[in-house]
Amino acid sequence: MRVYVPLTLSGLAEAHRTGELGTGPLLAHAVTPALRDWYRSDDTEELEYAALGLAAQASLRLLAAGSDADRRRVVVALDVSDGAVSAGPAGESEDAAPGEVRVAGPLRLAKAAAVHVDSADALADVSAAAEALAAADGGDDAARSVVDGADDHELLWYATQEIPNLVEAGR
Repeated sequence: MRVYVPLTLSGLAEAHRTGELGTGPLLAHAVTPALRDWYRSDDTEELEYAALGLAAQASLRLLAAGSDADRRRVVVALDVSDGAVSAGPAGESEDAAPGEVRVAGPLRLAKAAAVHVDSADALADVSAAAEALAAADGGDDAARSVVDGADDHELLWYATQEIPNLVEAGR
């Protein structure tokens, strides 16, 4: 099963240093029955793109909670066994994000299929979105619009061999 693990650039740097995304269980997003119901599609590529987008939103939450100087959303795509994946922290309830799962670890960075990262052009919008997230969660429509502005930026695809360059650029 392909899972999308949200990170930040500092989290990616730590994974590069240690060789692991974490010992687990890790929050991730994947194509689940709940995501299929929510997205209402049978197209696997569309569903995987939706899971990637939800992981990007989770990465934005990590940025809002942290102190990363370089506020770029980061998502690592990995293929894991189905047995390593379980329902997210809220299960398949209405409180869970569609496609939210927990992945048993450790997850080796060497097993990553790709890394998705915001371009430099997205920095201002993603930073503003991270700052506005709490207000948006509180129902502020103007803040919600700022947060939605981050979604206007597509994450760029990088091969795993490019991780050292991404980490260095984020310093």
